[in-house]
Amino acid sequence: MLGRILIVALLLTAVVAGGSIYYLQEYAYYETLSEERIIVTDLEGALQELPAEGIAAIDANSSPIRYRACFTTDLDTDALAAFEPYPEAEPLQGPRWFDCYDAGEIGAALEEGRATAYLSQRDVTYGIDRVLAIDSDGRGWVWHQINRCGEEVFDGHPAPEGCPPVPEGVARQ
Repeated sequence: MLGRILIVALLLTAVVAGGSIYYLQEYAYYETLSEERIIVTDLEGALQELPAEGIAAIDANSSPIRYRACFTTDLDTDALAAFEPYPEAEPLQGPRWFDCYDAGEIGAALEEGRATAYLSQRDVTYGIDRVLAIDSDGRGWVWHQINRCGEEVFDGHPAPEGCPPVPEGVARQ
């Protein structure tokens, strides 16, 4: 009898722990941002506001790479050519409830050439770039991505040549 009680207690503990972890990953730390603007870097390195409508954005203070945004724009291909491309773009999956952002769809659009990625802002926080992608139909998405400087420094290595100095307080493992 004692064995059954222990098994049931163990199973209940596992279910509660699993549900808690799921909730914390998908919902707990995210907040909806209001009055968000979409910024993009032009070919000369200047930040510009991108004309965008229907902006929906979320962020979480638990990680610098949890930012996601969706928008639409009516800029044509010629206008987009003035912005700095971001060839190493890899969209990161967002929470399932943020319906307008699907990393699989964005990645497929980038691979197929239907969408192009641009640098929104370099080093939003040290080692993290804000990247945006715009599809040929005018839909756009934004996410944070670890850049080459961040990859090295966050892995405990010195910053590679050409990277800005590592600020005080940036954790090295």
